[in-house]
Amino acid sequence: MSYKDILVLLDAGPDLETRMDAAIDLCRRFDAQLLGVDVSTPQAFSSGFSEKARHLQDIFEERINAASVIGEYRAAGSRTSSWKDFYTHYTDLVVASQSGEESEHIAAKGIPDEIVASAGVPVIVLPGGWTPATLGESVVIAWNSTREATRALHDALPILRQAARVTIFEHAPPSDHVDDAPKLVQTHLAHHGIEAEIFTWPDDANAEPIDTLFTCIDRQRADLIVAGGFGHPKVIENLFGSMSRELLHNWTVPVLMSH
Repeated sequence: MSYKDILVLLDAGPDLETRMDAAIDLCRRFDAQLLGVDVSTPQAFSSGFSEKARHLQDIFEERINAASVIGEYRAAGSRTSSWKDFYTHYTDLVVASQSGEESEHIAAKGIPDEIVASAGVPVIVLPGGWTPATLGESVVIAWNSTREATRALHDALPILRQAARVTIFEHAPPSDHVDDAPKLVQTHLAHHGIEAEIFTWPDDANAEPIDTLFTCIDRQRADLIVAGGFGHPKVIENLFGSMSRELLHNWTVPVLMSH
């Protein structure tokens, strides 16, 4: 498995260029084509971002041409029929950014939260104001033995195969006298040719899972988190309770999330 079609969401907000650069870099790494989908709202054309919003196609095409990446621009449109909304069902990977106060009204509602829940493919969410850096050299897998975590793990395999360091993190992992969960994941990844370290945290009532995860991220100098997504954008119910929401809105590390 590899990524052959990558989709980047386009809007006139301040994170546009870094988001496009991250998507272009992924296309180069995986020899993929890039689809840029304009998700601007009507308000974008009457805001302080109006000039940029009118020229999104030009900005996108100039950038992919300069990078020698094959790509195509599409506009989602405010009246797009639901079967092709955002075109996320026709790609292998989506690149998005967190919504911020400056841009929340100029891009379609529900990005990135509802995209993660509905796309059916992995979504890389970049933190707002993210400075372009390595992406996927040191990866932490936030594991919790659920369907969503399993889906995210397998969706991330192309990136994990290229990573210099892969870490399996689990807070209070389940185990019995025969097996424990992180070692089973480690063995499974080894069958894919991926060497992974294990970083577990014992059950500790004084430590929140999100805090212990970020302790792992700091120690491993991770530049990407792989995590399972939530079941519904309004009902956070899977990855350590509220952790899905917290991961989507963390302001430090990109996250690859699948549902």
